Amino acid sequence: MNPDASADSHVPQRVSLPPLPAIVLGRVHHVRHSPIRHAFTHGHHQWLVDLDQGTGQSGMLQRVTDVQPRDHLEGPTTTAELKGQVLDVLAAQGIDVRPVVRVVMLAHARVLGHVFDPLTTYWCLAADGEVVAAVLEVRNTYAGRHCYVIRPDRSGRAGVEKAFLVSPFNDTTGSYAVRLELSPTRVATSVALRRNGIPILSAATWGEPRRATTATVLRTLVASPFMTQRVSLLIRWHGIRLWARRLPILTPKEQRS
Repeated sequence: MNPDASADSHVPQRVSLPPLPAIVLGRVHHVRHSPIRHAFTHGHHQWLVDLDQGTGQSGMLQRVTDVQPRDHLEGPTTTAELKGQVLDVLAAQGIDVRPVVRVVMLAHARVLGHVFDPLTTYWCLAADGEVVAAVLEVRNTYAGRHCYVIRPDRSGRAGVEKAFLVSPFNDTTGSYAVRLELSPTRVATSVALRRNGIPILSAATWGEPRRATTATVLRTLVASPFMTQRVSLLIRWHGIRLWARRLPILTPKEQRS
């Protein structure tokens, strides 16, 4: 896949960071526009982590919940190795990684040994906060994964062609409109799929980042103790509801078309 390379007039996004590591407390919203409408909104939280620092978790709390580098990309053992793999993804797309000094990841943590992260976002930042590029690591429920490389403009927007099967209800045609936000008060990722000018679906997560102190982590675990298990269950539950409403499931040949 080619990055969303722009002309010389491209003005990159610049961001400012909250204190890290942080937990982003907010919502996830999903709308399927066509051929039938189906929408939901749920409470949601993710971790925002500088890959040079990690989560800072230790002891019993780390055994209960932590962001594990082995759950991402090529399964590295450390966050430093994960950062290197993210930069390798950029370099493979012809992007100069020399300006990148920080890689900040928005991801789900492993909880009691389980994790499922449909979308992990990596901001690759220069020293002045310029977003050199971003990597969207997408997973499906078939244990597949794919990385999209984008270069957000000053408003955080970018576009990229769809190239990976996420759902049995959609093939790999169409294009995504992406918008990323990263600030001390708000972190958000939104993705909208269009095909032949027709909106197919849109998904967004947003929330307020809060410093991941021991007290904040404990409060979050008490409020929503099985977040990643809940994500896995809800994906399947909403899929069953769509199937029950007779949304066609594509054959393997149709999915690859």
